[in-house]
Amino acid sequence: MTSARPVRLRTVALPIEHGAWGFLLEPAVLGLLVAASWPGVALVLAALAALLLQTPLSIVVADARRGRRYLRTAWAGRFVVGYGAALVAFGSWAVAAHGGPGLLLPAALAVPLVAVQLAYEARNRPREAVPETAGALAMGSLAACVAVAGGWSLLPALGLWALLAARTVPAILYVRARLRVERGEAVDVRPSAATHAAALGAVVVAAAAGVVSWIAAAPYAVLLVRAVRGLAPYRTPTTARVVGFREIAFGLLTAVGVAIGVTWRP
Repeated sequence: MTSARPVRLRTVALPIEHGAWGFLLEPAVLGLLVAASWPGVALVLAALAALLLQTPLSIVVADARRGRRYLRTAWAGRFVVGYGAALVAFGSWAVAAHGGPGLLLPAALAVPLVAVQLAYEARNRPREAVPETAGALAMGSLAACVAVAGGWSLLPALGLWALLAARTVPAILYVRARLRVERGEAVDVRPSAATHAAALGAVVVAAAAGVVSWIAAAPYAVLLVRAVRGLAPYRTPTTARVVGFREIAFGLLTAVGVAIGVTWRP
């Protein structure tokens, strides 16, 4: 069955959630800051195509499951083809420029996380904490892939991914709690504070062991303060849009701080 409803192409072609852009920007910026290379640039473009592909593909799948075909379904199919072609093209460029598929090993390790995310999306539950966290953690593997593309060995590259994970999980808990608080709901703020404190503690231990410089711990301290103040009764009320854009800024701050922390020893 076909319906000719008006289509807002932006809702078909682009991710709705602002956080999705942050989860791409953070590993892309971190990876390119510590190990810039043309294969790395190609990987970032491939990851962008994969991020863009997710929205129209989910529309096509959802409409197919309902046995319906709308005008938006046709548009979504076109975007799937375009984004899919870009993904293949940039991915092939990255592999060819690197001289083999070895740079994709961190992404291969992220496949179980992607599977979890897709399983929830198939059940129309993409906005729950589990799929959101799994998808964000999977995107973090981009930093490791870009580092490998730029000449890093696998183990230190996976360390970058771990540092991003220490930012990602607490951030998701914080944002979800903050949005509920802004809606006037009762929220247990302890998981957000505890995970932020644990992340800072882990980076401090890494700095004490000489794995990273102490500079890398600074952004995590800032994030902890942000989480405590943002969920406190004396916080300044704000909108979901502002919260989202602030998190993108905090994420970029973290990426830059970590990049300095892993490449420079004062």
